[in-house]
Amino acid sequence: MFQSDSFRALDRQESLRLLAEVPVGRVVYTRQALPAVTPINFSLDADSAVLMYTSPSSDLVRAVDGVVVAFEADEFDAVTRSGWSVIVTGRATVVTDPAEHERLSRTGPISWMPPRDGVFVRIEAEMVTGRELNGALDAAPNGADAAHPARTGA
Repeated sequence: MFQSDSFRALDRQESLRLLAEVPVGRVVYTRQALPAVTPINFSLDADSAVLMYTSPSSDLVRAVDGVVVAFEADEFDAVTRSGWSVIVTGRATVVTDPAEHERLSRTGPISWMPPRDGVFVRIEAEMVTGRELNGALDAAPNGADAAHPARTGA
């Protein structure tokens, strides 16, 4: 695991714990042979799968059902130049089992834009990676800004 004073790789459990703290992430997939990213609210299921609730006729559902996608969420503070990012990679599937759909209707995510007769999409957490940044871009010596080396304090 790579680590420095300002950057730290997160293990799976810590990554999932952080992921559970934020309400919105981005699903990354392929649409018409091009990369696509869609922000969406989500929750984690007990088995660490990412759950989304959306319209069954959405472009997202048609594009991701049965394929491997990535899901990313993060939290950053621009003032302290710190934060974290977690990426879950796995196969996305539409939940079709009526009993599972009923369970998720009680425990799963509540869409911020509730569709009529929505579907749950599950992304299995086959690979989970995370990293944390802790004030990595502090001011450099001689008044230069480490984020923008050409800038000086003069």
